[in-house]
Amino acid sequence: MSSFHGSPRILKGGIVLIDPDSSQVLRVITLQYNPDSITRSLQVQAMGASGDRSEVLRLKGPPVETIKLDAEIDASDQLEFPDQNPVTTQSGVFAQLAALETMIYPTSAQLNANDTLAQIGTLEIIPMETPLALFVWSQTRILPVRVTELSITEEAFDTALNPIRAKVSLGLRVLSVDDVPTGHKAASLFMSYLQRKEQLAKTAPAMPLSALGLTGVP
Repeated sequence: MSSFHGSPRILKGGIVLIDPDSSQVLRVITLQYNPDSITRSLQVQAMGASGDRSEVLRLKGPPVETIKLDAEIDASDQLEFPDQNPVTTQSGVFAQLAALETMIYPTSAQLNANDTLAQIGTLEIIPMETPLALFVWSQTRILPVRVTELSITEEAFDTALNPIRAKVSLGLRVLSVDDVPTGHKAASLFMSYLQRKEQLAKTAPAMPLSALGLTGVP
């Protein structure tokens, strides 16, 4: 009989930042502790109240899907072994928080470049583009997203006032084919996500009408 050693390895959820043109991975941000719950909201994109009764079942496109989650970051375990975790010992959880926060900042290089363009009289400055963010929650859910909300509550500090424990509330909006140009990496990722959803739907147990007390469609 084989013995069981330890608990099963649990995959971590997180965010991957990629270059939308080359698909090169720029950064991987894992959640230290997986949240206990994730709230997903899907807003139906119906044709609207046009008055045309033939349009009542028609959709304009995929629903607008939003995701909200709360995550915890805690440096307690790392601080027990300071020699093995010099970054945490020096700055607490600042590095992890900075990795999340810089997702919604233009880079300093972009800001400096735009400032230079403004100083030489450029009339139109193109808005700065961020990397494409992918929310990864298992191998079957890899979603292109835009960060819409980021709230951080720092709860404990070391003697140098570095945060050593924090709660992060993250709001995400799934990017669909309606949000990006044709051929964009986010579009193909969204289609893969939708196709996986359709495949899963086909495996759901089929129930007979009798389960609803019906013998046929009226």
